[in-house]
Amino acid sequence: MITLQHAELFRHQLKARMPFRYGIATMTEVPHVVLRLTFDFGGNAQTGVAADHLPPKWFTKDPQRDPLEEIDEMLLVIRNAVQHARGISAATPFAFWRALYDAQAAWATKQNLPPLLAQFGVTLVERALIDAFCRAQATTFPTALRENRFGIDLGAIHPSLAGTQPGDWLTAAPPTAVFARHTVGLSDPLTDDEIPADERVDDGLPQSLTACIRFYGLKHFKLKINGDAPRDRDRLARMAAIFAAECGGDYAYSLDGNESFHEVGVFKDYVTQLRATVGDDAFWSKLLFIEQPWHRQVALSPAIGELAAAWPDRPPVIIDESDAELASLPDALALGYAGTSHKNCKGVFKGVANACLLAARRAQGLPAMMSGEDLSNVAPVAVLQDLVVQACLGITSVERNGHHYFAGAAQWPAAMQARLLGSHPELFIKSAAGWPRLDVKAGRLELGSVLAAPFGYAGELDTTGLDQIAPI
Repeated sequence: MITLQHAELFRHQLKARMPFRYGIATMTEVPHVVLRLTFDFGGNAQTGVAADHLPPKWFTKDPQRDPLEEIDEMLLVIRNAVQHARGISAATPFAFWRALYDAQAAWATKQNLPPLLAQFGVTLVERALIDAFCRAQATTFPTALRENRFGIDLGAIHPSLAGTQPGDWLTAAPPTAVFARHTVGLSDPLTDDEIPADERVDDGLPQSLTACIRFYGLKHFKLKINGDAPRDRDRLARMAAIFAAECGGDYAYSLDGNESFHEVGVFKDYVTQLRATVGDDAFWSKLLFIEQPWHRQVALSPAIGELAAAWPDRPPVIIDESDAELASLPDALALGYAGTSHKNCKGVFKGVANACLLAARRAQGLPAMMSGEDLSNVAPVAVLQDLVVQACLGITSVERNGHHYFAGAAQWPAAMQARLLGSHPELFIKSAAGWPRLDVKAGRLELGSVLAAPFGYAGELDTTGLDQIAPI
């Protein structure tokens, strides 16, 4: 049986090298937490780690709330998930996760906390559990997933998948490289000329979109829009020109609406106007999908299904923030969405089940897609664990912008930096200033060492220099 024996939570404040505007918030600094848990696997004690940002204005997009209050709430759901985990004894990692999911959901309902926020705490425990389990089994995440050592019961999440296993649906050989889909935030400069002298960053890394394309050889992009049609048209037109000049015809992009649209029908008119006034057919042929344009209050309403029926030639639209519960994806597909995103902060086993459901739909000739996203997650742990899951789900275009906004691993202790360079030499390279950064080459990231590690991160994590949070 699996039981939780010990828990430690660490916090490390990170400052952005340039402001990152997403949705209703602009990030200039953010706390990053590392959760270290020791589990007993039938007499074999092993420790696993998980990590993530605590980003205000994403789990609950309420412009009136104090960001510090939201951070405290994220810490609350992590602590409660750990406390619930202490009382669980389960035969498999999946059974442990499901018991924890249900316990946290019941608690969150009483506390009036939304599922997306409440389950964030569960996902951190889940990730540390997966890491510890893979170490206890002396195996890797790809192998454990393919052989279903986690004991994943797909039918318990999506009944239509009953009797099948992840290996029946997911790729047998995960891709060993993925496109780094570079986010262009709402306030990001598009050319160096736009950067005021007092906002220029002198750390050896590019700052503007044009400079990033040249520095990293970028091919895939995620473009933020906010529903301000004149502003969006201007920026998209300028980006279309930049892509044509810098990438030729070799590029692709997604649009991220960040829940900007509160009225369902308005979005169709908005897209129609964009297509008529921005770029050309070549530009729009590069569009991969549109991510979560509607606010979560209306995104899964019957009005979406009515709009989909009246808009047969719509571009693929997926949910992201609205993917808050186990039934969210089936509900979205029934309304006409093309699929959902994966990011580890929404759950690994849930993401696996969703990927299998979408694969089953494709096998029936139905449209179904899953994108790879993150919220600027970073080394030393979070980005590695996210990359290995993305690869195992068969996703080959993954939003990766944490290295851009937070200067690689520059703000982490020297021991962690050295471990990254030594254990993941194809994924990290020493910057001109001496600290590790993601080695994006020709717009891609090599994942060999990530796939070979227990769960993305190789070696043991030295938490010396991090602030420990007590109690946990």
